[in-house]
Formats: sequence, C-alpha cells, structure tokens
Amino acid sequence: MDTPIVNQLFKQLFRHHPTCPSHRNIAKLATAIQHVRRQRQRSYSSRGRGAASVSSSKSESDWQQRTMLLPQDMSAEYTRFPMVTADDLRGRKERPRRVKMLLRDFIEDSLYNPNYGYFSKQVVIFSPGEPFNFPAFEDELEFQSLLSKRYVEFEDKLDAVSHSDTRQLWFTPTELFRPYYGESIARYLVANYKLTTYPYHDLIIYEMGAGRGTLMLNILDYIRDLEPAVYARTKFKIIEISTQLATLQNSQLLQSAAGRGHSDKVEIINKSIFDWTQRVPSPCFFLAFEVFDNFAHDVVRYDLATEAPMQGIVLIDEKGDFYEFYTPNLDPVAARFFRVRDAATGGRYKLPYPSTRIGRWISANRPFAPNLSMPEYIPTRLMQFFDVLGKYFPAHRLLTSDFHSLPGAINGLNAPIVQTRYARQPVPVTTPLVHQGYFDIMFPTDFRISESIYQAITGKLTRVLSHEEFMRRWAYVEETETRSGENPLLGWYKNASVLYTV
Repeated sequence: MDTPIVNQLFKQLFRHHPTCPSHRNIAKLATAIQHVRRQRQRSYSSRGRGAASVSSSKSESDWQQRTMLLPQDMSAEYTRFPMVTADDLRGRKERPRRVKMLLRDFIEDSLYNPNYGYFSKQVVIFSPGEPFNFPAFEDELEFQSLLSKRYVEFEDKLDAVSHSDTRQLWFTPTELFRPYYGESIARYLVANYKLTTYPYHDLIIYEMGAGRGTLMLNILDYIRDLEPAVYARTKFKIIEISTQLATLQNSQLLQSAAGRGHSDKVEIINKSIFDWTQRVPSPCFFLAFEVFDNFAHDVVRYDLATEAPMQGIVLIDEKGDFYEFYTPNLDPVAARFFRVRDAATGGRYKLPYPSTRIGRWISANRPFAPNLSMPEYIPTRLMQFFDVLGKYFPAHRLLTSDFHSLPGAINGLNAPIVQTRYARQPVPVTTPLVHQGYFDIMFPTDFRISESIYQAITGKLTRVLSHEEFMRRWAYVEETETRSGENPLLGWYKNASVLYTV
C-alpha cells in the first residue's frame, strides 16, 4: 500500500459523503503521496515478528510483505481471519473487514461488487454529443480543443443535476469516433459472416461490457442501412455485469426512433460472463473491447533462492487497512495458469527476476537485497474467460481490442495503472490495495501470452494487429482525417492491439 497516511486520507475523503468533501483535501492528498514517494525505500519480505518466527507451520510458510513505513506484524490476524472470495462478498453492502482474500478476489470485489464496486456505482461514460466532423478540423489540435470543451460541458451538465467531486468519468474510442469506429467493426463482422456461415446461420453477435451501448447501435445501424439481407438475420446480445450500465444500454436503445427500430434484434443480459452456464452451439461473434484491462489478476512474487512462485493474499483488518501476505501454496486457478502458460508458450515468457544464475547471484548479493522478486500480475481471470468461451461458445469467433502497454503503471511485471478522479483531476497511486470502489485498476494485456493461452484453451487460430493496422483494413479512414492529414482514429491508440479469431 502507499502508506497508512495516504490510506487514512482516502478514507476521510470517501467515508461519509463522498460527493461533498472539501476541495482542499485533494491538495493534501497529493502532498501526502509526494511525501511518501520521496521517503519510500526498498521493500523487503520478512517472516514472523522480527527475528522470531510464528509458531504454526502454516504461518511459517506465509510471508508478510513489509516496508520501512509498515512495521506492524499482522501474522496473528492472518492466522485468525477467515478466507473469503469475491463471490462471498456479492451480497455485502459494506466493504469487508477482518478477512483475507486473494488479490484477484480483492480486485474483483473492488471493481464489480453490486453495492460499492467501481463499475457498479462510480463510472460515468462520456458522450461527446454530435459526431465530430473530422474533415472540417484544420488539425488534430483543433479536434482536441473541441473535445476538451465538450468534455467540460458534459460534466457541467451532470454537476448541475447532482454535484460530485468523486465522479469517475472516462471515454472510449467508440464514443470519440462515433459512428466510424463502430462501422469498421460492422464491416469486419459482415465480411467474415458472409465468408463463413451465411446464409446457413444467423449473424449472432455477443458483446461483453458494452458501455453505453453505442457500439451496438452503430453496428446495427450500418448493417440495417447497407446490408438489409444480413440485417434480417442479425441478433445482438449484450452481456453486462453492471445493472447501472445495463439500464443505460436499454435506455439508449429506446430513446430514439432508430434505436427502437433495433429493439427486436437486441437482448441485454444483466449477468457476469463468469456466471454463464448456457451452451451456445451456433456460430457467433464475441466482442470484447477494453474489457481485458479490468479483468482481475493475481499477484505473485518469486523466492529468489528457489524460483518458486508465492501467491499474494490481502488481509483487511478491523479498521479497513490492507496488508500483503505471500504463500507458496498456490490456489488451483493460479497453479493451472502456470501450467497452461508454460505449455502454451513452450516456457518462453518474461519473469520479474534475472533469468541467469549469475544475474540472480548478483541481485541476491546487493546491499539490502529483497528475498522475493518484484511482483508479477498474472491474468488468471482472462484465462477463466477463455475457459467460458471454449466450454459454452464452442463455435465463437473472438474480436477484442485492448491496451498492450500503459504509461504510469505501478511497480511490477504486467502491473496496472491504479488511479481515482477527484475534483476533475486524476489521482494516481502506487498500489492496487485501495479503498474499494473508488479506483480504476487497469492492466495491460500481453497479447503474445494471451494469444497463446487462448489458442491452447479453445483450439482456435488467431491473429494480432495493431489498432492502426486493423483500422486501416476496416475503417474508411478518410472520414476521420483532418485537413492537415493527421488522423486521430489511427494515431490516438498506438498502445492498443486487436486480437481476432481467424
């Protein structure tokens, strides 16, 4: 965690009336974070209390992650507190205390708990209003200027109804480049549908995490207007975990005549994809845009003497403060991930410690060297998503886009960005152990590893393109080009890749 100081500051910000704290608090928070970062020293791991060890054999094998700013030994609480999962916490209306859980369950609960999760309660998706007329802009700078203006106006209107300093407002390429982004996806879908299953099967499209439902509407508009024969065979199904967003998607569908025209084509299924139990034998396309980045990950550190992975566990005390522990006893999901990754990649993947014996010796003999590696965040939830596709959607074709790198990530291999938004300003922190529901925890996707795991689980062939390469193939790029020749659709998402089933 960043420190107890920063943790307590966030709790004061969010505890009672999160929409009404003083604007001065954000300055205090920023100052505290900077003070902590200047003082931060090298982390190390220790077992037991000081030089003494804990009596039980289980505790002796579980290590509490320590820093110079977190000296308190929580071994007794670790032994005593029960282990819970995100599923156990779904019905809770208050954030849990006096429990411990795997990091992936902590992240899952923080982001998706129905009562206090980030996506359940905090997120608002920016809509710029009328589509941008890109050929009318002189250059990308003029587009950015108008976008900034609309962004402020959008939030001003929200504040006029209900002011909030903690509103989490973010935008997507679907909204920024409406309808051109969605139309490029529609062209891909129609072309591949005609090449594979038309006219013997319907065009069935599943979209997971559909935001405001804009991509769905843009796709259906395009197919209706330009491919009426295909439109007659089209069915669109949204799988949405957030009740708030599912309600918004339904509202978007019904608010205009064009949307109502699609209503008999659309089904909105308000459930988690991980609760899916119905087999879908028919050929279908499965869309997942900017979804992988918010899948929960496990954290592991490696014993530098044995190279054995140790899995991270989060302990939450009676005050709601967080502590990290590491155990060599991997849970079945993490253990399976290591087996699948090793088999799928032939053992070729990056590790968070030196790969050579001499490199490990040098690292271990540095002054104040830690005895565990830096953290690695492993995409166990993504593996489980591929399991769902392979088991329940055997004839699917996946189309997904996400970020292969993220600037400003916290320390570690495949580490996330963790940040909140306060008084319209981003507030980044250096740990995923944060006040549940108020922070976005967003991971990069290693597409080489993910593609290999997907192929191993589903048996399907895939291809990965950069965002720009995919758009050059399927978008009418002249529609988003400014007079200077700059093209935001091609240039704004250089750190994104597209994976699709071939």
